[in-house]
Amino acid sequence: MDIQSTLEIDIVQAIAELYPGHTGVVQLTPTKKEFEGQYTFVTFPYTKILRLAPAQIGQAIGTWLVENSAVASAFNVVQGFLNISVADSFWIEKLNDIVADPAFGTLPAKGQSVMVEFSSPNTNKPLHLGHLRNNFLGDSVSRILAANGYDVVKTCIVNDRGIHICKSMLAYQMFGTDASGHAETPESSGMKGDHLIGKYYVLFDKAYKAQVEEMVAQGTAKEEAEKTAPLMLEVQQMLRLWEQGDPETKALWSQLNAWVYDGFAVTYKSIGVSFDKTYYESNTYLLGKEIVDDGLEKGVFYRKDDGSVWIDLTEAGLDQKLVLRGDGTSVYMTQDLGTTALKFQDFHSDRQIWVVGNEQDYHFNALFAILRQLGKEYANELVHLSYGMVDLPTGKMKSREGTVVDADDLIQETIDAASTAADDAAKGKLADFSEVEKKTLFQMLGLGALKYYLLKVDPQKRMQFNPAESVDLHGNTGPYIQYVHARIKSILRKAAEMNIVLDGAVSAAQLDNVEQQLVFLLSQYPQRVDEAGAAYAPSHIAQYAYELAKTFNQFYDKLSILKETDVVTLHARLVLSKAVGETIRKAMGLLGIEVPEKM
Repeated sequence: MDIQSTLEIDIVQAIAELYPGHTGVVQLTPTKKEFEGQYTFVTFPYTKILRLAPAQIGQAIGTWLVENSAVASAFNVVQGFLNISVADSFWIEKLNDIVADPAFGTLPAKGQSVMVEFSSPNTNKPLHLGHLRNNFLGDSVSRILAANGYDVVKTCIVNDRGIHICKSMLAYQMFGTDASGHAETPESSGMKGDHLIGKYYVLFDKAYKAQVEEMVAQGTAKEEAEKTAPLMLEVQQMLRLWEQGDPETKALWSQLNAWVYDGFAVTYKSIGVSFDKTYYESNTYLLGKEIVDDGLEKGVFYRKDDGSVWIDLTEAGLDQKLVLRGDGTSVYMTQDLGTTALKFQDFHSDRQIWVVGNEQDYHFNALFAILRQLGKEYANELVHLSYGMVDLPTGKMKSREGTVVDADDLIQETIDAASTAADDAAKGKLADFSEVEKKTLFQMLGLGALKYYLLKVDPQKRMQFNPAESVDLHGNTGPYIQYVHARIKSILRKAAEMNIVLDGAVSAAQLDNVEQQLVFLLSQYPQRVDEAGAAYAPSHIAQYAYELAKTFNQFYDKLSILKETDVVTLHARLVLSKAVGETIRKAMGLLGIEVPEKM
């Protein structure tokens, strides 16, 4: 039984003995940092029952615990809060338990499977800053759920068809060949394939807007001009040709998509993200159409006079939702109906999670409502992990206008910034690093800075990315935590050079407050993993890693480690340091962040 559970049982017994006839559920919370103690019991709920002042109740229970509990060593009362300090012997026992368990922090298998879908790129542009938050969230949530004992499958749906894809295709037909008849390719342009196709998406938007402006200037209403501009009509015709299987249209689509996939693969590898299976909208939208046809037969959907197919979701608190256009072409909902069915068919997951920005909240509410009305067996275990957008200091990103922050560029800029920050902080200590070692370190720091900055904020909150803050070695950042891990590794290397062997149980009889706090934080790790999994919030793990790293630095500054002359105390502090380093590594690993051995 853990320390908290033991204390809770002791408090129940204290209440029973001090106030006969009174029982209740006892819950402890971690004591706030400004007060002494590790666990806090709130006495306010008992004031009416016992007709005593909250501080009086706390004083009585605290005194009983110190006299009768083997766990409590001291207490203090602040109004209705009883703050309890735990005896050193229990912290030492807990530390020994943590060190002896290689799987500490990984919770027992639950016998349930969870599918996490994330990334969802379009094949008309490269990944950007928003995609990075999406990928980091999806990857980290997958890792956290696996640590919570779930069997996790990571999937990606590629939006490789539709009007937006045809815009890039049409622009490439119009502008992709020079006067000599040479078509631009990734090789001829020196650009990654996804960057090249993104360029044509921007070119389409510029040409389309010019047509709309010209039509408006000639007297056409703007809304009408946007619908009837020649380029828009051509794009719609190209989509119809694609769905009809036109060979020339399909060949162009295949070539451009292949270039984009090659570009995506480079980016995914650079950020350390992978998928167990990738789905393509071009393969799932037809299944979605079949589901729509089946729903029509069952009366779940209805057809309007223009041939379009809809569903009434008013009973679910929504409205009328289009599921198929009048010309027979599919919409996003069509594809998602098909993909959801196919994913369940492939894996029979107990739960499906979509990591998608909060601008799609309505879409997923509608998707889940439709699946429930269709009576799908998987309809009640669907989760939309909705997250806030990432803004730039200059405002919101707009991919059609080419104002997005390209993921590849941002990654490199952050790596460059991290290398500068590390060089400045090292003050010559990197001189013994080879160029390969420096490059590896700077990439680790840069990606750590980027991932941590985007993950430390609660997923539901909108955020602004600040590159300069992300690489700071002194704040709540990835590089700060990475540096603490490297510091611990340095201490352990020096201990090994001194022929100090870290084996056997810790037996120190007295711990400093900061040592108690470190062991307490270590003991909290499984609980933090559980909380992060329940909330789908990597920010819980990020905050924990920062707290642990910051507390270790306080320990390092306050107490001697390698200069300690008492052998038992030296051994205890080194074992504690090693446990902290290992837990930092595990926690950062749940964020998809590597930690260096030296800096």
